[in-house]
Parts: sequence; structure tokens; C-alpha cells
Amino acid sequence: MSLDRVAAPDLQIAGLVPLSTVDWPGRLAATVFCQGCPWACSYCHNTAILDPRVPGAVAWSRLEQLLERRHGLLDAVVFSGGEATMQHALVPAVRRVREAGFAVGLHTGGAYPGRLATLLGVGREGARREAPLVDWIGFDVKASWSGYAALVDRPGSAAKAERSLGMLLHSGIDHELRMTVTPALLSEVSRVVEAVARVGGGSLVLQRARADGADAAFAAQLGRVGDWEERFAQTADAAVRRGESVGVRVSSRR
Repeated sequence: MSLDRVAAPDLQIAGLVPLSTVDWPGRLAATVFCQGCPWACSYCHNTAILDPRVPGAVAWSRLEQLLERRHGLLDAVVFSGGEATMQHALVPAVRRVREAGFAVGLHTGGAYPGRLATLLGVGREGARREAPLVDWIGFDVKASWSGYAALVDRPGSAAKAERSLGMLLHSGIDHELRMTVTPALLSEVSRVVEAVARVGGGSLVLQRARADGADAAFAAQLGRVGDWEERFAQTADAAVRRGESVGVRVSSRR
């Protein structure tokens, strides 16, 4: 299909949550889980929707019907995943939601900086070109840049994520930077804080990895760490105490 013919109904939707209070802090949102992701993070809690070859399970019309019923009740729509920016149809889908009168949030790991630039309304150099299509972004910083390829199992991922993060931080768009911490990533926390500081980030939310929704291998691995909650709390507390240029806080979400 020619890219100029891709439309909102082409968005492959794996799931739809009619009302969420956690996917965009402080907003009542419907959450759209987009099918497909190019990365293979071991701790992913949405493993069932990673394969981009799997067709969507929810028709676009269901989202539009929901929004028609929820005017005045919902604030926004959050596009999550998977990796929502993997799909060309995300851009027209976002435009349709804005035309319907709702704010737009996005969860992303920054795997597709070109499409993210379009959503941010900036050019390749990061300068503003047009009005942004999103109002808020939850950006997942997976690891230190040197640790990306091993974690997501894709070469070149760090450069894409770093470019995306830089664009976001210079775009003026409201955002939340967060890191999901696993036992294997405990030693990465301080390096992630440093990486965020170097590109101008002011805060980072740490989220403790959980077994629910993850694949069986990761769930079993996590289950063998009997003091996982305590180890996470100790690492997070240390990061909070060190947080001078970057404010670190701990979230109960994830």
C-alpha cells in the first residue's frame, strides 16, 4: 500500500482499554495497544502483541464509537504497544483523534525517530516545523546506550533511541521518562541517569519489573530472585539520593 494512501482504519490494534487512569498520569484516557514491535526486551509484559505480522484484533471503528460515547468523560487517547510508531497508520490515526476533540498521548521507546519527528512536528535537525500531533509522551529509556543492543536484541537500537530522546527533550512536549528495572539491569540504573542528564533530561521514573504478562522464561527468572523487591528498593533509593541533575522517583506502575 502506498504510504500516501494509509489511513487511520489501517491501524492494527491489538487491544483497547476504554478507561485508564495510569497510562497518562493525571488524565482519564482510552488506551490503544498497537500490534507489533521491532525490539525483543526480555521483560516485555505485552509479548502477545509483538509480532507485526499478526492482524489487529480490534477494528478502528470500535475506537471511534467509544470516543463518540465518551465526549466529556474522557480527556485523551494514549497510543501504546508494542511500539506504536512502527505503524505508518499511526500518524493519520492520531490526526483523527485530535479532530474528534481529544488530547493524544504516546508510549514509545524511540525505535522510529523519523515517525516520532513527524508526531513532534520537528525536522530531522530537531527544529520546529509545524504544530505537534501529540500532547504528551511516555518515553521508555531501556538501558545505557552501550547496553541497548543486548537488551532489545537489535543492532543500531541505541542510536535510534538516543536520537528520539534528544528530539523529544528539545521539542517542548510534555513527557515522562521512565526505565523498567530488572535484576539484570540494576547496575544500569546509574548509567541511565547519567545518560538522561547528558541529553538534557530533568527527571526519570523507575519502574520495578514484574512477572505478570511477561513470557514464562522471564517470569521464572524473576521468581528465583527471592529478595527482588528489596533489591529494587535499595537501588532506587540510592538513585533518588544521588539525583542532583536528574530527579529520580519510583512508580508503582508497570
